[in-house]
Amino acid sequence: MHNYLEKLFHLVYPFFKKMGLGSGFASYISLFINIVVLCVLAYAIYVVFRLILVTIMVLIAQKTKTKFDDLLVTNKTAKYIAHLIPFLFIYKSVPIILDRYEYWEGVFGKFVGIYIVLLILWIIRTVFNALRDYLKLKPRYSDKPIDSFIQVIMIVLWAVGIAVIFSTLFEINQKELLTILGAVSAVIILIFRDTILGFVSSVQVSINDMVRIGDWITMDRFGADGDVIEINLATVKVRNFDNTTTTIPTYSLSSDSFQNWRGMLNSEGRRIKRHILIKASSIRFLEAEELSSLKKIHLISDYIDSRKLEIDEFNSENSIDKTLPINGRNMTNLGLFRKYITEYLHNYPGVNKDMLMLCRQLQSTSHGVPLEVYAFSQDKRFENYEFLMSDIFDHIIASVGYFDLEIFELPSENNFDSK
Repeated sequence: MHNYLEKLFHLVYPFFKKMGLGSGFASYISLFINIVVLCVLAYAIYVVFRLILVTIMVLIAQKTKTKFDDLLVTNKTAKYIAHLIPFLFIYKSVPIILDRYEYWEGVFGKFVGIYIVLLILWIIRTVFNALRDYLKLKPRYSDKPIDSFIQVIMIVLWAVGIAVIFSTLFEINQKELLTILGAVSAVIILIFRDTILGFVSSVQVSINDMVRIGDWITMDRFGADGDVIEINLATVKVRNFDNTTTTIPTYSLSSDSFQNWRGMLNSEGRRIKRHILIKASSIRFLEAEELSSLKKIHLISDYIDSRKLEIDEFNSENSIDKTLPINGRNMTNLGLFRKYITEYLHNYPGVNKDMLMLCRQLQSTSHGVPLEVYAFSQDKRFENYEFLMSDIFDHIIASVGYFDLEIFELPSENNFDSK
């Protein structure tokens, strides 16, 4: 090919000489013709190899059962490899085509070499992207932060690639380049601070199994309350229940506090922990007539009988003066109401009977005496859980009046007589 170019040059050179153009101009024309011919040959190689590689890759993807080769086709790996082959041809041909043009050989060779390095990095990136998508299809890896690890590998490869590019462009010895990079490492660490912290956090999150893709997490600092949809090197994306998306720095998962609801979803029940406030002034001892009336409530009728017999025996054995209700042992309307709520929970079909279940009295406050229900719903789905909890407390609030108790609430302007 080089001989043909020489003959072409000798044919056109007399023409340029008659036009008054010097040998320097003819030399540039020869250089231009060489480059054009080289580019045409490279393009022809690209077209042929692109057709061959893409066709072979598609056929393989159609014949095999694995999804990995399908993802290689989707990420256009064969197309970028087809780009690489003609540039390797150009890189090897430059010393031959431009053997008389040392300066241009050096310039052209450097830029082709740099492009080859970038193209190789891009091909590796498409392969890793295909690997990432393939692993996400596997149930074993679907909840793992694959993106973070691939990003770390690509950062290392890009750093190596940039070092090669600088050493090629400025003809710097690679040892000298590493020395320079070591000197500016502090600046590099400052620039990539979030990336480094994100990598460390990603490793901690993966090893300690703190967060998985699909976990429901709550992080009040960032207003996040929803499902984790993506874990990257720098950020964690959470789709909130209002369909907004919150982005959290990855390193915040190891430095700040957050709530992961995975344990609840994997357990046998979702906790119900809510209370009502009983007015302290409505709490009192129960008279015998009132106990007889409350025995009509089926859930506690047997309890009233057994409890009343036990109390009467104690008071009789100890000769308790019952002219005053405060003497001896007595039943209170609040205590009986607590027992009623407990029996109600035991008979409610949506509550998990194998988990902790109780109705307890909390520390009194200025707003009354808190009476708390602590139980677990069998159904953990949000809408069913909320319905079940509301249904329980609808009944509790409606039952308060039967025990002559009152629920505390702040008065409104309608509670005061207008002057």
